[in-house]
Amino acid sequence: MTPVFLRSAALALLGSASLVAGALALNGCTRAVADTPDNLLVAPAAGDEWRFTGGDFAGTWYSTLSDINPGNVAQLGYAWSYEMGTERGQEASPLVIDGVMYTSGVWGNVYALDAATGKLIWQYDPQVDGQAGRNPCCDAVNRGIAYRDGVVFVASVDGKLHAIDAKTGEARWTADTIIDHKQPYSSTGGVILTKDAVLIGNSGADIGDGGLRGYISAWDIKTGAFKWRFFTVPPAPGRPFEHPEMELAAKSWAPDRDGRIQNGGTVWDGLSYDPETDQIVFGTGNASPYMRSAVTGKRHDDLFNASIVAVSAQNGRMNWYYQTTPGDEWDYDAVQKFVFANLTIGGQKRRVVMQACKNGFFYTLDLKSGKLLAADAFTYVNWAKGVDLASGRPMVTQQADYAKTPKNVYPSWAGGHTWNPMSFSPQTGLVYIPAIDAGNVMVNMKANGGSINHLEGFFSSDGIFPDDLYEPAALKRLFGPLPAKDQLQQERPGVKLVREVLRAWDPVAKKVVWERVTSEGQRGYDGGVLSTAAGLVFQGRGDGSLWVYDARTGQSLKTIQTGSHIMAAPMTYKIGGVQYVAVQVGYGGSGISFPIPPSSAAYAYRNTNRILVFKLGGGAVPMPDKREPIPYLKPPLSKATPALIARGENLFTENCSRCHVLGTPSVTPDLSRLPPEIHSAFNDIVLKGALAPMGMGRFDDIVTPSDVNAIHAYLIDQQRQGYAAQQKTLNQNKKASK
Repeated sequence: MTPVFLRSAALALLGSASLVAGALALNGCTRAVADTPDNLLVAPAAGDEWRFTGGDFAGTWYSTLSDINPGNVAQLGYAWSYEMGTERGQEASPLVIDGVMYTSGVWGNVYALDAATGKLIWQYDPQVDGQAGRNPCCDAVNRGIAYRDGVVFVASVDGKLHAIDAKTGEARWTADTIIDHKQPYSSTGGVILTKDAVLIGNSGADIGDGGLRGYISAWDIKTGAFKWRFFTVPPAPGRPFEHPEMELAAKSWAPDRDGRIQNGGTVWDGLSYDPETDQIVFGTGNASPYMRSAVTGKRHDDLFNASIVAVSAQNGRMNWYYQTTPGDEWDYDAVQKFVFANLTIGGQKRRVVMQACKNGFFYTLDLKSGKLLAADAFTYVNWAKGVDLASGRPMVTQQADYAKTPKNVYPSWAGGHTWNPMSFSPQTGLVYIPAIDAGNVMVNMKANGGSINHLEGFFSSDGIFPDDLYEPAALKRLFGPLPAKDQLQQERPGVKLVREVLRAWDPVAKKVVWERVTSEGQRGYDGGVLSTAAGLVFQGRGDGSLWVYDARTGQSLKTIQTGSHIMAAPMTYKIGGVQYVAVQVGYGGSGISFPIPPSSAAYAYRNTNRILVFKLGGGAVPMPDKREPIPYLKPPLSKATPALIARGENLFTENCSRCHVLGTPSVTPDLSRLPPEIHSAFNDIVLKGALAPMGMGRFDDIVTPSDVNAIHAYLIDQQRQGYAAQQKTLNQNKKASK
């Protein structure tokens, strides 16, 4: 493998030597950056207003407000709510500026509300192209907006940037950020602003046969004119390099790689801007496909996949990089949100960037140079036994190698920490991490004897959670033989194989100070975190409860049941002398690929997307409507053979199961309960995009008419089985009632 750090010979690729601030720092080339803060952009920590998605430029999700405190938080209750008109995943935190709450929802819809009452001022519909936003990874979520000088900025799921007048809700300009609409690009991350630009990345590295190519792009904040673009991975062999960093990156890839594969490295979240150094820090996603060694014959580092990169905000040229997971084969994206802070490390004060990475290690790097200062496991890790600080490389174990035999790898593809924001309190010095303490059975489908070789969203690999619903026998036909659950449990006796934990992490002492288990047995898809100067920590859970903890001890101080699944991070603001806490609610995101967990509030109640706001002296939260079961309708007649139905199951699993779950409540429609009119239009929906305006674009570039017939036959058979079981139960109940 290519060393993670750059050798001095590579400097010529990055510009003249006069730009280099000194010798190469660990794992990155260091270029001179501006040390003078731009006073117009340096903002204090969040107080009465919450002007940035993370509360401030540093992304701390911390507020200086203290009216709500340990002595009175027991009085916290419902103030007001607003229904957003959708039922998908909600991952954004609202902004509050000049008494107005601005926030984004699914597809990139934007809402402006009176922050004291919840009254709608305006709503902006980005008019998403259903075909362009097809099959977004993952779900049609949006993680936040930005605000500057009376303008709200959002990226819609189809990759367009929108600048919206904050008073009227009318568009000032739009820009299409997608370089190739033939590829399944989408945008789900929050936008960020520099002094003069709007920036956004994209998602989709997991989609298709070879994913797509990641990049970030900058657009003029006033006009929407294109400024610059930084690609995260090199082009196909033989193609010209768009900027010098790509020539450097190409040296770490297999020279004979298949040029049809787009390489991945998408920046689907985690963009941050530091005014002090005038640089953008962002993380990159996994390579595509996951098992690069199966494609190239051996592992390569594959820059700049699974990396933290810093570029100049002025021209997009790279200042430094650090690769967290060289040769990633486990979906260990490095796009988790960053926190900037001033810490004393080894007796020296440093401006640092911190990340609780998906791969299970908590990284602390010098913000100016990229020098690695610390890398320690904040959750259970078995894919590596640690990180060598001298080289910056993880020390990979045999447990990570699933090429021939399925292995239970910790953390799972969901990560030890994913997009859900962590919070840093400068008061306690602790980082509050919504951690996922779970492994997954990684399987190389092409080598394990199953009936499918490709899985949309995972390529030729899959990561299967050994949760309470894990049944290896039921999965064997599709994936081949998998280890029994009791065999997996031997590695950690007495600890649930899948759980989520809120951890208070000391980044200087590099240890857990306290922790609270938030869900067990299945993923709870629990929420992000807010901390305040009053010594409080707020986090929502999938079961619908909002928890408040003592920031120093982890003692539970208050729990409020909302009836709504909470994934987003809460925020807080003050208006009219009253401090409020607000959070957006709704199940979705990566959970779109799985049944709604029975423990989720969205299992018992409708997944009504809402903004919930709390204050001292508030009341009980109004519950959403109960989720009513959807009956199985009598299916159409079918003469499909068992072989055709089995083929349809394979095709459905490979191409459709990313978004559709059968037989149980989920985010998207249950295709085993289709009405007659949908059965009649099935081919037109899948092949011609008859429902594209609703987000179901055409898939004739992926499946053939013969494939669609097989998928339809499988769904009809599933509906037949469900209908028969339903009627049997009804008949039994009738007999029992007599």
